[in-house]
Amino acid sequence: MSEPSVRWAEQQVVKRRVKRDFLPRATTNYRSTWMNDPKWPQMWYLNRGASLDMNVQAAWAEGVTGKGVVVTILDDGLEKDHPDLIKNYDPNASYDVNSHDPDPMPRYDLVDSNRHGTRCAGEVAADANNSICAVGVAFEASVGGVRMLDGDVTDAVEARSLALNPQHIDIYSASWGPDDDGKTVDGPGQLATRAFVEGIRNGRGGKGSIFVWASGNGGRDQDNCNCDGYTNSIWTLSISSATEKGRVPWYSEACSSTLATTYSSGSLGERQIITTDLHHSCTSSHTGTSASAPLAAGICALALQVNRDMTWRDMQHIVVRTARPENLEAPDWHINGVGRHVSHRFGYGLMDSYAMVQLAKNWTSVPTQRTCEVDAPHVDKLIPQKSFVTLELDVADCPGVNFLEHVQAKVSLTAERRGDIEVYLSSPAGTKSTLLAQRPHDNSRSGFHSWPFLTVHMWGERPLGKWKLEIHNNGHFFTNGKAEVKEWSLLMYGTETEPGQVVPTLTGEHPSSVSHASDHTAHQVVDTTEGKTETRDPDTETTDYTSSAAPPTPSPQPLQLGSIKKALPPGCSRVDASGACIECQKDDYLHDGKCLQSCPESHYAWNPQEKGLAGSLTCRSCHYSCRSCLGPQDYDCTVCWGDAELYSPFEGQNHCHPRALLDAYRNQQSWYTALLFLLLVLLVLVLILAVMVLRSRKASSHLPLNLSGVPNLGKMGSKKPTANGSTGYTPVSRSDSDQLMTKVPFHDLTSDEEI
Repeated sequence: MSEPSVRWAEQQVVKRRVKRDFLPRATTNYRSTWMNDPKWPQMWYLNRGASLDMNVQAAWAEGVTGKGVVVTILDDGLEKDHPDLIKNYDPNASYDVNSHDPDPMPRYDLVDSNRHGTRCAGEVAADANNSICAVGVAFEASVGGVRMLDGDVTDAVEARSLALNPQHIDIYSASWGPDDDGKTVDGPGQLATRAFVEGIRNGRGGKGSIFVWASGNGGRDQDNCNCDGYTNSIWTLSISSATEKGRVPWYSEACSSTLATTYSSGSLGERQIITTDLHHSCTSSHTGTSASAPLAAGICALALQVNRDMTWRDMQHIVVRTARPENLEAPDWHINGVGRHVSHRFGYGLMDSYAMVQLAKNWTSVPTQRTCEVDAPHVDKLIPQKSFVTLELDVADCPGVNFLEHVQAKVSLTAERRGDIEVYLSSPAGTKSTLLAQRPHDNSRSGFHSWPFLTVHMWGERPLGKWKLEIHNNGHFFTNGKAEVKEWSLLMYGTETEPGQVVPTLTGEHPSSVSHASDHTAHQVVDTTEGKTETRDPDTETTDYTSSAAPPTPSPQPLQLGSIKKALPPGCSRVDASGACIECQKDDYLHDGKCLQSCPESHYAWNPQEKGLAGSLTCRSCHYSCRSCLGPQDYDCTVCWGDAELYSPFEGQNHCHPRALLDAYRNQQSWYTALLFLLLVLLVLVLILAVMVLRSRKASSHLPLNLSGVPNLGKMGSKKPTANGSTGYTPVSRSDSDQLMTKVPFHDLTSDEEI
């Protein structure tokens, strides 16, 4: 049925999403005794020193503890009243998506299956020096929890979790993903993808939400995390694990999208991670890449504390520049085209807290992110069994991209058995990445359809020159395991100028107004959906869409407001060099560089003065499900789009749910009501029938014993009339007793019958 008002619709399906822990198979050396938390001496990954830990104590020694930074754990719930978490618990960073209420408390069962989120939260922000359990990496950061894994996980559930309160939450930590079984290829749906894009574009006042993701535990099944669309994404900071001895854990997945590593569990005899647990307890056995991602989130919180102006891309650049490859043993360490060590197992190495904090203090935000896509000639190249093809692509021009960050090879191919395929990408500088290794358990014939294999190994290299895509088919002849490349292209992300260089300031502006350490820094991020570049002031959240790759040319004379007063747009009191308004008059709302008397559709009015901040009234985006709203959350809707209607499961919460889903839900509820009524009627009928049967049996038991038809009845005894009309009884003779026992059925008498 065609509906003109329907912009997009999709049936929600339940997805398999697994937590990335597992059941176990069977620099300066700072003193580690100043913490009074009982488990502190055993926290080897934080206190070994000698470059054998993540250098957290050196950051703490400078007073950097994550204070003011908000981290939320997307998981199965959070025991918010845990004595080691309650001090840092943040209700504004918490929500129960499974039950649609603000309380993220986990559901308790006999096996504590929902302990995962509480364990991850303790790694980030367990309180320090309180004589309880352990200590978090960022022990003064605020921590929240989103309960979203304890129920059906759909695209909408993921989107609501990823989009929770993006102006308040700085870092989202996720230790889950599709099945790590070596045969699944899956990633975010349309709604979750949109939540990611909205997060990096608009989160944190335009600086972008920081998403930290566990790379996966499919090592035993030879899985590859480039088949996981969450870790294989430019928007996430993908984290792998190293054991206590600096080795590759048995559960670790190798892939070219992993950016860096933190410590976690290993083989028998190697220690695991200590953290908070359910029932106000403590555990020394947190494991897997599930334990690695929260440690990374805590370290990012330390860096973010010293520079609140860092963008989501700044954080990735800092991780790449400071990660340490030493003391990590892997067979595939190699040096890329700009001299950095990188591995498919460990990314750029072990995260270094102190180095990240020091670099963040004086960090200049990276230039605007640019993208260019280069399509390869249509190939339809057949790859016979036990052979490979090398496809070359000359990149002569990549406008706006001179220094690479992420590189994606979008590949479409068919294969009789997908697990037989290997894919490699080589850059013009000679750096070779394994985009896909063999997966023995993957018997699918689905192939890949424009799947964006990601590599971060070319970070900092130049894009121009000859790229090589090498595809191996390891199929067997007796299975007719042919493969064919249908098409492929390169999607390259990067910057026009080298990151880390000082960006010229506008003449006439005070240096502090554009310094990265100021509250008035302009942060630039890419709009990956519409090709727009946004420049946002964190106080007023103004937006300047430009099409030029280069920064504006500084004016040779100071920019005087009086000289351009006549050119000011209506309601505007101050503009930037491009003429876009950055400050409105008292009662006007700033939106997209213009001053409006009221906010447009799908936006709400935000007053920075209510938060104690300076700046103009601003129009901010509603949640994508709302046509109009009172705030940024999905429960702040006031008017819905044409295909949805308001639904209020709790007082003060107004969601916009698709009308078709609500109708289906209501129809289902009516069927439940009818079915329940029918069951009650049947139950009443059964009870009536049972009563009638019992009464019938009792009535039959009071009838006189009918002995007719028994032979020789007169000899055994009978009742005869007496002279006065009464009835007498002739006893049974002894000689007839055996005959009585064999001829008369046995019958238990009730007490009434005996009388």
